Amino acid sequence: MRSDLYNGHDYYQIDDLLTPEHKLIRETIRNYVKKNLSPIIEDYAQRADFPKHIVKELGEIGAFGPSLPAEYGGGGLDEIAYGIIMQELERCDSGVRSTASVQGSLVMYPIYKYGSEEQRKKYLPKLGKGELFGCFGLTEPNHGSNPAGMETRIEDKGDHYLLNGAKMWISNSPLADIAVVWAKNEIGKIRGVIVERGMEGFTTPTTHNKWSLRASITGELVFNNVKVPKENLLPNVEGIKGPLGCLSTARYGIAWGAIGAALDCYDTALRYAKERVQFGKPIGQFQLQQKKLAEMITEITKAQLMVWRLGVLKNEGRATPAQISMAKRNSCDMALTVARDARQMLGGMGITGEYPIMRHLMNLETVVTYEGTHDIHLLITGHDVTGLDAFK
Repeated sequence: MRSDLYNGHDYYQIDDLLTPEHKLIRETIRNYVKKNLSPIIEDYAQRADFPKHIVKELGEIGAFGPSLPAEYGGGGLDEIAYGIIMQELERCDSGVRSTASVQGSLVMYPIYKYGSEEQRKKYLPKLGKGELFGCFGLTEPNHGSNPAGMETRIEDKGDHYLLNGAKMWISNSPLADIAVVWAKNEIGKIRGVIVERGMEGFTTPTTHNKWSLRASITGELVFNNVKVPKENLLPNVEGIKGPLGCLSTARYGIAWGAIGAALDCYDTALRYAKERVQFGKPIGQFQLQQKKLAEMITEITKAQLMVWRLGVLKNEGRATPAQISMAKRNSCDMALTVARDARQMLGGMGITGEYPIMRHLMNLETVVTYEGTHDIHLLITGHDVTGLDAFK
């Protein structure tokens, strides 16, 4: 069992920009991770198993919807606190952060933002406590980067809606009690509905044989003439802006979270470089190894400053979807580079489960793709700075 010796790295004293509450929240989540998650995560990842018991634990420590109002099951915290929580969870494992990210940003957020008061009261407190587990249905077998092309359909049948179609690559789905699902109605408008486990014709097959996010559970959502009650329609949004609003919230969390994975890889490589002796001295004394470490902490620091500023803008209601895209893309790209360099520094040991680096590296190959691929986010930035749409 690996000991978690992580202490944190803050080269530009960004802690000076955080409040005492931010630091207390970080300490609380970090202590939970070290005590409850780090000792077990490698074993679960090696077995490709999801530690189901952490769902209620994550609810108890306030990891679900921390920036949503407390009266609706959230934590009533600001956006920087939310980012810090995601960073500390992903410092352990991207799959753990995905679990929290989906529950808070993609299930609780749309119900809070787009749902009725009855829906908020029915679902949100239980989701916030981890008593209900949720998932988000947008991506389809034929439509990933183009969600507006979705084929899932919802038809008004008078006293209910009839839902048909399928979603795939859905985190949490095989265990989810509810799914927030996006589908097109008869006139081609995208609407959101809450689908509950047990509704006839609703199944959630598990996705097997993943090389990445092995400690997270992934599956499909299949709808075969599912009767959805009228009261389960999200009444306050229609069109692609609904799911995209959710994705912006999730992408913001990923921008912070991926830095956590990078920090863990850097911390592991730095400690190893001081302890591993070759040619009569620690490998950290060789110039090429110092180059790797110096570049790692430089890029980590730049990403830390970017997400802190993005958090300030988000608190002020001024963060744009394009700014969030830039941060998500930058953090994921940076974290992958750090993980690859750290793996090289550890040589053969870097691929073993004795160290977390290869697990992070495999996880980040998914993180750089989901919630908008590396290239899609680049084009979002390109569109924002030129005003010219590359998607048309």
